[in-house]
Formats: sequence, C-alpha cells, structure tokens
Amino acid sequence: MMEEHVVLVNEHNLVLGTAPKATVHTKETPLHRGFSLFVFNNKNEFLVTQRALTKKTFPGVWSNTVCGHPAFNEEPKDAAIRRLQQELGMRLESIEFVSDYRYTCADVNGIVENEICPVFVGWSHDDPLPNPDEIESSRWMAWEDFLRDIQERSDIYSPWCKEEAIFVKEFLKKKNL
Repeated sequence: MMEEHVVLVNEHNLVLGTAPKATVHTKETPLHRGFSLFVFNNKNEFLVTQRALTKKTFPGVWSNTVCGHPAFNEEPKDAAIRRLQQELGMRLESIEFVSDYRYTCADVNGIVENEICPVFVGWSHDDPLPNPDEIESSRWMAWEDFLRDIQERSDIYSPWCKEEAIFVKEFLKKKNL
C-alpha cells in the first residue's frame, strides 16, 4: 500500500505542498485539506461512526460517517466517495456539498487537527461493513436523536462533527428533509 499524503495549504487554501499523513498530525499540525461526509439512509437516519481505537487522532471518538484527506489533485467530493468505500464498504446514491469549514482542535493526547474541510451530505441504501482499521463501531440514528445526543453527551463526539452538524441541520432544513 502506498504511503498516504495530505495536501498542505495556506489560509486561502492555496497548495504549499504535500507531506506524509503519518508525520503531519502532531502537537503542531500544519494546515491541510480534509473533508467530512454525513451519510443518511432512506429512513432519514444518520450513520454515526466510532473511530478505531488505533487511530492516531481522536481514537475511539464518535464522529460523522467519514472524514479524511483528499489526495493531491483529488476533489474533496471524490475523496469522500473513495473513503466511504474504503472505510465502510458503501456506495452513495447521491452526494451534495453543504459548506466549507475551517477548524483546529486537539484530542486528549494533544494531537492537533488543523484543516480546511468541506462538508458533504450523502445518501446510501447500503449497510455498512466497517473496516476495523478505520471504524470501531457504527450505528444508524434518527437525525433528531443524534442532534440531541451531541448536546447531552458532547464529550463522546469529535469537535468537528458537533460543529459541522449545525451546517448539516441548516442544509437539511432548506431542502425540507
């Protein structure tokens, strides 16, 4: 398997270069490109996932369906589709851009995420088949139950997931979903 790289960028999302993913996430993580994907099924349930316990950043934390990094010259939407297949063995029926998002946060070990991260919503009829190297657990939740859960049990969810859920909530409201 080829070594995964992340795309390093400046505050204007202009490419500065690439770096091996394994070396980037530290206590002084440089700004880089990411993406987040929130997947729903035909019952309007949201697929929430728990990050593998072996992940370098935010191990064991519950989060949105898939998040990751586009490769150099890869569109974030295409990266989201690719990673959904790799992490959960799922295909999308459709995908839509929600919003751009810029964030920095640190986990309990002090490892920092520092990303420019477009957010997408997708729909799938597939059942998840989690890759244990990426996903510890997954579950479908009614969207309203998820929104309540991130308020009541905020500490078990990733910071980006909680903040991005606000954009997704507004997007779904505008779409009357």
